[in-house]
Amino acid sequence: MILHHWGLIDYETARKQMDEVHAQACRDGQNHLIFCQHPDVFTVGRDDNGSWPVPTLRTDRGGSVTCHSPGQLVAYFCFQAPQPALFYRRVVRAYEALFDLLKVPARYNRETPGFYIENRKIASLGFRYRSGVSLHGVALNVDVDLAFHSRVNPCGLEGIVPTSLRAEGCDISIAAVEDSLTEHLCKAFDETL
Repeated sequence: MILHHWGLIDYETARKQMDEVHAQACRDGQNHLIFCQHPDVFTVGRDDNGSWPVPTLRTDRGGSVTCHSPGQLVAYFCFQAPQPALFYRRVVRAYEALFDLLKVPARYNRETPGFYIENRKIASLGFRYRSGVSLHGVALNVDVDLAFHSRVNPCGLEGIVPTSLRAEGCDISIAAVEDSLTEHLCKAFDETL
């Protein structure tokens, strides 16, 4: 697995760079994992036709409206995914292992893809696949401004509110989450760094 650490990066810049990493993954046959954070922005998936009370950027990922901001760890996956369903299950398994380790009772919901603690959404998932390689990924709220994230219901779901690891009593840094998540992903995909 090849790691890319981009730090805080504008969403549209990251989107262009992700395309470059995707092309590299298509050439080299490796799994590339990108970690970053974005300045405040709302994005919507390409199939979303909602009307939102905030400015949004349209993307080619799946899903509805998603909020990005500093304090949210975004993991973009440019992974070899000849079997998208198997790839997706492995990603979910790695995040489940992370939440178990952190003793955060987040559970994956297949009907409304994401991780939830009761009615509180802590992570969003959205992927696309092109040429057998995945694009986009998972946004995990580590320590975000929940007032900003509350400007829209996560993924437009009624009765669902955003939360974060910190709001759930888990005091951990972005860097520590990156390290732990990398370990769980290596195990889930039988990879080494």
